Amino acid sequence: MTESQNPAESSASNEEELSKAVDEALADIVDIDPLAVLTEDLQRLTAEYANYRKRVDRDRVVDREAAFALVMSELLPILDNIERADEHGELSGGFKAVADQLAAVTERLGLTKFAEVNVAFDPTIHEALMHETSPDVTETSVTKVLQPGYKFKERVIRPARVAVADPE
Repeated sequence: MTESQNPAESSASNEEELSKAVDEALADIVDIDPLAVLTEDLQRLTAEYANYRKRVDRDRVVDREAAFALVMSELLPILDNIERADEHGELSGGFKAVADQLAAVTERLGLTKFAEVNVAFDPTIHEALMHETSPDVTETSVTKVLQPGYKFKERVIRPARVAVADPE
């Protein structure tokens, strides 16, 4: 402070400088187009909503497939009983027609049975219930299918229960 300035004048000049700085800052902000700001907000909200819809649609498909898989898993004992009845020659007449229709419907909906012998043992689709060694195999292989496995689309509902053989 110089001798010619008193504290009141100094305070007033500080306020003027502060006011000038605020006005300049506000002038920079005022240069921003309010329409551009609103447009950016709208674009952001539109993108968020589109992502939300995609996520909901994807979740809806996953939930639907899970519900179908649950229903199909409840039908597996019935399908097993029908297969056993067919193996024993007890499946005939009208009951055979119903059994064939049930098998066709479950297959059309995406349920597939798998039960192969002499294939490599895969723990993701097989459940080993019996184990033996054999000089005839070079890798752990399925030697007998005790109960077939089922897949709904690509999802394993029930692994095939099998007997396996390891190389000696």
